[in-house]
This record gives sequence, C-alpha cells and structure tokens, in this order.
Amino acid sequence: MPLGLALAAAALLLAGCGGKVQRPDCSAGQVCLEYGNGSEPATLDPQSSSLIDEFAIIGDLMMGLTTDSPEAMPVPGMAERWETSADGLVWTFHLRDAKWSDGAPVTADDFVYAYRRILEPKTASVYAYLVFLLKNGQAVSEGKADPQTLGARALDPRTLELTLSHPAPYLPQLLKHTSFFPVPKHVVERYGDQWVRPGRYVSNGPYKLAAWRLGDYVQLVKNPLFYDAKNVCVDRVNFYPTTDSALAERRVQRGELDLNTSFQSNRIDRLRKEMPTYVRTHPSLATSYLSFNTRDFAPFKDVRVRKALALAIDREFITSKLMRAGQIPAYAFVPPGTANYVFDAHMAGYGQAYPARQAEARRLLAQAGFGPDHPLKFQIKSASSNETLLLMQAIQADWKAVGVETSLQQNEGQIVFEAYRNRDFQVGSMGWYADYNDPVTFLALMRADTGAQNYGDYRNPAYDALLDAADHEPDGMARAKLLSRAEQIMLDDQAIAPIYFVVNRALVSPKVTGWVDNASNFHRIRWLCVKP
Repeated sequence: MPLGLALAAAALLLAGCGGKVQRPDCSAGQVCLEYGNGSEPATLDPQSSSLIDEFAIIGDLMMGLTTDSPEAMPVPGMAERWETSADGLVWTFHLRDAKWSDGAPVTADDFVYAYRRILEPKTASVYAYLVFLLKNGQAVSEGKADPQTLGARALDPRTLELTLSHPAPYLPQLLKHTSFFPVPKHVVERYGDQWVRPGRYVSNGPYKLAAWRLGDYVQLVKNPLFYDAKNVCVDRVNFYPTTDSALAERRVQRGELDLNTSFQSNRIDRLRKEMPTYVRTHPSLATSYLSFNTRDFAPFKDVRVRKALALAIDREFITSKLMRAGQIPAYAFVPPGTANYVFDAHMAGYGQAYPARQAEARRLLAQAGFGPDHPLKFQIKSASSNETLLLMQAIQADWKAVGVETSLQQNEGQIVFEAYRNRDFQVGSMGWYADYNDPVTFLALMRADTGAQNYGDYRNPAYDALLDAADHEPDGMARAKLLSRAEQIMLDDQAIAPIYFVVNRALVSPKVTGWVDNASNFHRIRWLCVKP
C-alpha cells in the first residue's frame, strides 16, 4: 500500500505566539479540506507509485474498474457491471459512460494501454508483479511475449475483457489498486513521463490536479466531468506532507488541518484526554517487520543469525509499553482479520517466555560463530519519524542484550525506500499494508519473482510451489491451508522478522463527516464533507 516542513513550522510559530489560525483561502460557498498525509509523494503516476501516501492522493484523481466504498469495500467504479466465465478465468467489464477531465472519453483501450505500460521494463514499476495475474503478464514483462498477447483486450470502446493466468476471486479487490488504474493514453503518448505535471495531468476520478508545490502541498479540485460530481461535497483539498507527527498534532488541534492520517502511538492516552473526539483507531490489515539483506550481507545468509535476531525482539514490551495503541505482537506475517485464510503459521519462539527466546538467540548466534570475542555488527536503516526511532532504539537494545552491536540510520521516506529497492541496506524497517484483502497480498511479496519489494531477496522453490498450487485450488478452505503451509515455510526460513500487527491511527476533526474507520484504512475524499 513513504519534505519540507516550512509551512508546518510557520504555522506552529504563529500558534506559539497566539496568532490567528492559519488556513489557506477557501472561496466563498466552497467546501475545503486540509489533509495531513504523512509524506511527500514521489509520483502521482498510477503505474509508478508504491507508497500508501501516494495512493491516498492518486485514489481521488484516478478510478479503476472498481473503487473504494466508504468502508473500503470494492464497488463499481469505471465498470458498471461485469460477468465471469464458469472457470473464473475470463472477466468481462462493461464501462460506464465516463470522461477524462479534458473531456475525452474513458475507453477500454485506456485500461489495456495502462496494463501493458506497467509491464514495460522502462516503467520500472515495483508493482508490475501484480499484473502477472493477467494471462502472459510475466512473459510480457520479461520480454518473452508480445504485449499484444497480454490477457487484456478492448472488445469495443466500453467493453474490456480480462483473461487471467489463474482464477482469482479477489479480483474486484485488486482492481481498486493503482496498478490496475487506467491512464489517458492520448496524454501519456504526447508527454511521456512528464504527463503527471500540473497543467498536463488528466484524471478520470472525482478530482483533478490543480497544483503541486514540492514540500508544501498537493492541491486537488473537484472534477466537474466526473460521472458522480453532483454527489461530491469537498470542492478543494490540500494534501500536506506531515512527517513530524508532533507538529501535525498541534496543527489539527488548532484547526489548521482537518485531519492527519497518523499520530505518535505512545501519545494516545494524552490525546484521548485533550482531543477525545478527534482520535480514531482501528485494527489494520498491516504488519510491521524487519527485512534482512541476504544478497549482500554475508551473515544474513545464515538462517541461524536471522532466527536469533527475530527471537531476541521483545514484542510484548514494544506493543504494551512502547506503542500502547492496541498493536498486537506479531509472530507471523499475515495479520488477523485477513479474509480467506487459516491462521496456523507462526515463527520460532511463539508462545515462549522472552528469557527463553533470548537464551535461544544467544545459542544460535554462538553456533553461527558470533559471541563476545566476535560480535555481530550491522546497521539498521529506517524512515525518519519519532515513532520509528523509538522502535528501532528498543530493538537495538534487545539485540545488544544478546551481544549484537548495531548502529541506526534514518532517512526521509522516499530515500530510504529507494535504498531498500536498491539493496543499499543491511536491516531495513518497514510495514506492509494490504493492497487487497487476501493473504496473497502479503505472501506474494516473498516470491522469488516478485522483484524489488522482496527486499531481502528470499527464495525457496517449495514456498513458490505452494503459492502456485493455491492459485489453482478452487476450494476455498484447501487454498487457505496451502497458503498457511507456505507462510510456515517462509517463517521457518525467517525470511523476515515480524514485529507487530498495526493499528490504524488518525486525528479527524469532528467537522469532517463521512469518515468510516476500516481495516484497509482507505478514505476517499468523494465520501467526505466538512461542516462550516
């Protein structure tokens, strides 16, 4: 599902001096929303984006065949209706009469063009593997098949046929994802990668791009050509990068922001006292975890080292004493609440007391040749935030207790995830938010052919074979068990070190209506409104 802070700093200075609440101009009679969105987007191109904070913006500019309801459930988007063949492989979508924001019709060919585009190596999409679901998708991506053979074709301007490589009952969930959004072929072919600039960006969703001031805000305005524009309340929304949660909290409290998509977890008790009607929490389909660079850092090629490090993390302390917002210790990767699954898989140490896990960690490190005279040393790289720093310091202390020496490095989100993709790290801290509600959104990350987002370069043919078998298993329970067996193999190999299952956290002004807490944590602006 990753900055300048000049605007936030200026607002805070005014707040400290008792100045008037600073909100951008909003034309008379308009409804405006000031939205704290975590980080600066790297791109607004649906086929190039990779971060949740980008999706928050792109999801209101663009619309796929399906889209998010207020509860983040899939509902008809550009497709009014669809049919599925008896074998589950051929899906036929009937598009509504819709227009791009420049007045051109949205056609089935725009979808076909987008799907071929994401598979092109020059697009360099980290999400190309999702489109492998289409027949010949992987072969097209690898240059082994002509793009014309991709399982996506326009039967006519308003009828799109998708042929899958295997049945996928979760397809309506997946089609909400940016990787399956259309793009305006007539604009992209004219401007190339520069089509995403303000003044060129053409959208088919409820909003269009008005301005993008780097490090300041991204501004969207209502798209009058959107098919349901009459039911869209908010006329203008500004998305602000709010990497400093303390600054964002104060800006929400003063009314300079109407909402912020996160807050520092360990401040929840104070916030519930000071801003009780603002605090929103909900169990999430997301897992916080650590990835080990097994490609370039020799000690991590040894499963004993990876297992020792995973065992030595005191998840119970982290969730109950450090975070304190309802997070759950994670001894698996797929979070509770994920649909179509049985939760039988657990990493080593599950159910053991922490001192026993520490003792086993020391034993495994000694077996691998590390001890007081030869300590294991490496760097932990993470995104910049106060909360992540506290978490990494806690894990650093846990590892020091078993004789491991670490250093910490934090970078702005875009920079650190680029480092992860380029394998410029030893241990990386990350979280995975479900792109769709099915265990495959988590487990597919660890496939050998996933690419950049398999950050630790985990490879196990037995794991991949079970995922392949699950893809072709028509019985839901049998499929769930195959996926659980695959997860157990991955956890036995300690491909990652799960830390905790995430809780969605937001500060939302009582003036904002239409916000529905949901596990996916998707909140489309078209469903929101702001009271005067």
